[in-house]
Amino acid sequence: MSQEITLVEDVMQKEVPTIDGMASAKKAASIMRTSGVSELLVDKRTENDAWGIVTIMDMVKGVILPDREGADVCVYEIMTKPIITVPAKMDVRYAIRLIHRTGVHRAPVEHMGEIVGMVTMESLILDNELI
Repeated sequence: MSQEITLVEDVMQKEVPTIDGMASAKKAASIMRTSGVSELLVDKRTENDAWGIVTIMDMVKGVILPDREGADVCVYEIMTKPIITVPAKMDVRYAIRLIHRTGVHRAPVEHMGEIVGMVTMESLILDNELI
């Protein structure tokens, strides 16, 4: 029995809020709150730079637990960089393997050098009939 292939681009979240690495953690939290997301893509500083990501857990570890003021912490201090990206045209089954092996919970989706979306392990599995 042949199974239809689902691509990452078919299940990705298309709107990916971004933030500059020099912005404050407080600003990042505000964008997350208004956008309804738990992560922000951190812009590249130059063409040869790598993308970064800042998540709620980065906020917990870098701001809340050490009892720092969010306005005094820059995103670049707490973000993860570099990050893995998933090709938009990748079969979701391979994307699940990649994300699982790297131990992350979400990954930006890349197409032709640009970030075009975001996927989570949940969206890859639950938005498909793999199980």
